[in-house]
Amino acid sequence: MPTDELVKPRTGDQATVVCLSLTDTLAQEATAWEELREHSPAASPFMSRAWHQAWAGSAPPGELHASYGILARGAAGAVDAILPVAVRNVVLRRQRVAALTWAIGDVGCPDHLDVLATPAANLDAMVPVLRSLPWDVLILDNLTAGETNATRLAAALAQSGCAVRWEPRWRCPYVELPRRWEDYLASLSANRRQAVRRRERALERGHVITVVDHAAAGLDEGWRRLVDLHGRRWSGAGAFRDPRVERLHRSFARELAGRGQLWLSTLEVNGEPAAAWYGFSDRDTVYFYQSGRDPRWEDWSVGAVLMAKMVRRAIEGGYRRLDLLRGDEGYKSQWAAAHRVTTELVAFRPGWRGRWLRGVDLVARLRARLRRPERD
Repeated sequence: MPTDELVKPRTGDQATVVCLSLTDTLAQEATAWEELREHSPAASPFMSRAWHQAWAGSAPPGELHASYGILARGAAGAVDAILPVAVRNVVLRRQRVAALTWAIGDVGCPDHLDVLATPAANLDAMVPVLRSLPWDVLILDNLTAGETNATRLAAALAQSGCAVRWEPRWRCPYVELPRRWEDYLASLSANRRQAVRRRERALERGHVITVVDHAAAGLDEGWRRLVDLHGRRWSGAGAFRDPRVERLHRSFARELAGRGQLWLSTLEVNGEPAAAWYGFSDRDTVYFYQSGRDPRWEDWSVGAVLMAKMVRRAIEGGYRRLDLLRGDEGYKSQWAAAHRVTTELVAFRPGWRGRWLRGVDLVARLRARLRRPERD
């Protein structure tokens, strides 16, 4: 828990900033959290209270104990910004350091993160409270493209004496969805377009296929099918082999199901589940997170058939984007022609240790840059 010094309000330019435990922040500021995300259009569902609540429910006590919510309140007392962070020991350039990171870390692979804040929020006033926490380097990764609020926070940290750098991280392919399925097909190459149609026709010609949607009432069965089919696809490995990740997503999916935002469907072939698709919707975007399929139906491309049906559903539902999230897997380029790149913000604390770590980091980056042509 924060010390008395950490929870002491800091005031500046009509902003009051406090540091609470993440648990208290989630409990006390539920409404403010969601309202701020609406004011932060670049922030994905991974910045929602629902994701953080699911993460907290799956986190070891030590991690939760070291996680905080930094809150900035405006002159009227309303919460203008929330920054959920944690102090963790990490390895940076072979050096073990105390780092201030996102509270949720990288568990579950969250993408498109940003500081939750209104345009009027005084992020400069958050810096003294951030610096009252025991860290050597601040690392906010997986930031969304056009991270407006994170850029404002970086400027405030630099103004306070921190050395700041940015680095590109993950490619996140996406599909700009047209208004009609036929228009999407027309955007594909002739070979690709024919393949999408041929696979679906071939499967339907010889089998009875049904797409089953697993809403709140059928969530448990749908989730069981997803985990089973995903495990079969990866021979027991895959994203859900870590029980903590599976618990996190199952809790998140249950919350989204109650809001009508869960996209969890299975493709049944002759009455048996053959493929599964898991994602969620938010604003004008559908996010595709994970899938699974029965290897016995590999030759029938059941995964691709289900993907085509979900892309079509997103188009017919009026969504404007299908985000395939991080990764350069080959199948993503078959569906998506565009991509965004997430970024990482790193800030080194003023003082001798921060300067030393900044030097170590700079040398490592220069060496990597010099070695790169040798590998090309």
